[in-house]
Amino acid sequence: MSKTPKLTLVGAGPGDPELITLKGLKALQAADVVLYDALVDPELLTYAPDALHIPVGKRAGKSSVSQDTINSLIVQYAKEHGHVVRLKGGDPFVFGRGFEEKAFAEQHGLEVDVVVGVSSVMLPGYFGIPLTCRGINQSFTVVTATTREGKLSDEVLNAAAYAPTTLFFMGLGKLDMIAEAYVQNGRGELPVAIVSKGSHKDGEVIKGTANTIAEVAAKKQPEAPALLVFGEGAALASNEQQVNQWWETVKTEVA
Repeated sequence: MSKTPKLTLVGAGPGDPELITLKGLKALQAADVVLYDALVDPELLTYAPDALHIPVGKRAGKSSVSQDTINSLIVQYAKEHGHVVRLKGGDPFVFGRGFEEKAFAEQHGLEVDVVVGVSSVMLPGYFGIPLTCRGINQSFTVVTATTREGKLSDEVLNAAAYAPTTLFFMGLGKLDMIAEAYVQNGRGELPVAIVSKGSHKDGEVIKGTANTIAEVAAKKQPEAPALLVFGEGAALASNEQQVNQWWETVKTEVA
């Protein structure tokens, strides 16, 4: 009996393989094919040992698989093998183009399920950075810094002028331009943190202000993926992953 062509969009979380949801793991265990992003930890593929594992990552400045190709592969593998899990970093619907893949699959007759993931929006908490904090700020904004044409987004200028705290995705390559926008709006002393490779074991945070962060980053060379945090809470960042400290202690005690 042929299997029903099906797509499940699964959020893999922001790097640490233990941050995938239980529902996401169950989807992997039921997969016939896994199409996975470049930022997905390979450990997660061990939960789908009998499935085909197809890398389809897209990374800035590196050889990548186009979105049109990914869409076509989803349909092709689903019709040839059955259940395709599209394993995407973070959450599929937060700068993940999950809606495009969902719509394309449905247009071609596939059943589609969605398993939400822990978004990279949550990464500042790994280093003690509050996105909201009583007496400091009551809201935060999330912006993709780069348009599809590779230009600085107009939303950057709006955030630099008005938003109390802003998280910038895909902004490391335009850090100097983003910081300058804040300086031009009289916010040069606003604290800034760069969360580099956040929930991975080698994740780190680099701190400065809008006035200094470009120079600091030029010296320390933070690696992508990186999340930029412009806001008062960035000043509270710890240089160590507080969650990992706790978990490593627990694992040692249990052992």
